[in-house]
Order: sequence, then structure tokens, then C-alpha cells
Amino acid sequence: MMELDDRDRRILTLLQKDSRISNADLADAVGMSASALWRRVRALEDAGVIERYGALVHPPAMGLTFEAIVHVHLTRHDPEKIVDFIRAVETSSEVQECYATTGQADYHLRVLCRDLSAYNIFLEDFLFRLPAVASAQTNVVLRTIKRNRPVVP
Repeated sequence: MMELDDRDRRILTLLQKDSRISNADLADAVGMSASALWRRVRALEDAGVIERYGALVHPPAMGLTFEAIVHVHLTRHDPEKIVDFIRAVETSSEVQECYATTGQADYHLRVLCRDLSAYNIFLEDFLFRLPAVASAQTNVVLRTIKRNRPVVP
């Protein structure tokens, strides 16, 4: 694990706010030369501190107006079925996030669909066809309070 200093934390905070910030502007903001900053950012990438860069997209602007948190219960904890479940979830465009957790449910999925009808198709044609899935409970998201906030290093 890479030791982060205050300058690294400032770089990470600024990149999380705007990953398109120019190298020169980022260097100015943290008080470094452009070449030194480039090397520091590269080191953060190589160490896995920075996983990737991307754009945050507003789901309704893409026609995805139905969002749910799905609590999935498995039939058995057969390692082969779990691997198949995870692979299937990783390939599903509807599943935005998946967490294995403690508690009553085995997995929690954040799912985005066009509408309730599309969600029903997701359940019937995808989720309930996975051999590892015993049942699922859906919590419909009424509104998002906080999403994709910067990690404070």
C-alpha cells in the first residue's frame, strides 16, 4: 500500500472533483511542476490508488428512470454457483453495483432500468434464471440523496 502525503490527498481530491482538469492546472493547484505532478499521478495510478477515470452520467438523461436496490438470497453457498452468479452479474448492463455483505441477504445489487416493465424482464429473464438465486427482495429508490461522492483520503 502506498503511503499518501498531504499533496497526494490534494491531488486525489481535485481529480475526483474534475478528472478532466489539465495537468498544468492541477500542478498549479498543488504547487508542483507539471512534470513532477505527472510522475506523482502516474505513481498513484501504478499503485492502484487511482483505479480509473470516467464521466458521471445522469441515469434519467439516458432513459433509465427506474432504480432499485435488490437484496439477493442464494439457494446454497456452492462455490461454483457463486462464481457463475458473480460472472453473470458482472456482465449485466442493468446491475450498476454489487456487494457481498453480512446480514440476511447474500448480495445487494443496485439496478437501473428503463421502467418497471424492463425491471420485471430483468428479474424474470436474468436474475431468477441464475441457479444460485433462491429469492430477491426489491427496494425501489424513490430519490437519490447522495451518489458518487469523492473519497476523502
